[in-house]
Amino acid sequence: MGVFDLRKLKDPYDKLANINAGVEELIAVHKPDHLAVESPFYGKNAQVILKLGRAQGAAIIAAAKQGISVHEYAPRRAKIAICGNGAASKEQVALMVGKTLGIKIEGSFLDATDAIALAMCHYYTLSNPASSASRSASSWEAFIKENPGRIK
Repeated sequence: MGVFDLRKLKDPYDKLANINAGVEELIAVHKPDHLAVESPFYGKNAQVILKLGRAQGAAIIAAAKQGISVHEYAPRRAKIAICGNGAASKEQVALMVGKTLGIKIEGSFLDATDAIALAMCHYYTLSNPASSASRSASSWEAFIKENPGRIK
């Protein structure tokens, strides 16, 4: 578990390049099949969501260039998957991630534990046979074949 510390970089485009290069490096080392990202949500400051969207775009491009599938989850869905409560605090998520994985997590890594929670949420989604994300078919033809009673 790690964090890209971009506080020393002043130029926002240097930050995006750093995120992209960092994710490319992680992909080269770990060779993942999937990338899970958090859906942006609007808070009180529109600038925050714009910056987050750009940062996510830098990470998503790194994955897309390698043919890695990208999956997006709302923060609430990840919290439900990990804590059973969509309104769980960052501290509660960190506690449950630590207990589930059997690791000690420092309080300064709460954003990193949110990322691990997203990855765990994606894993749980893939390993759940009832989940639509666990099925390989995603075309309209497959939907019609699987759900003939829903077509009029």
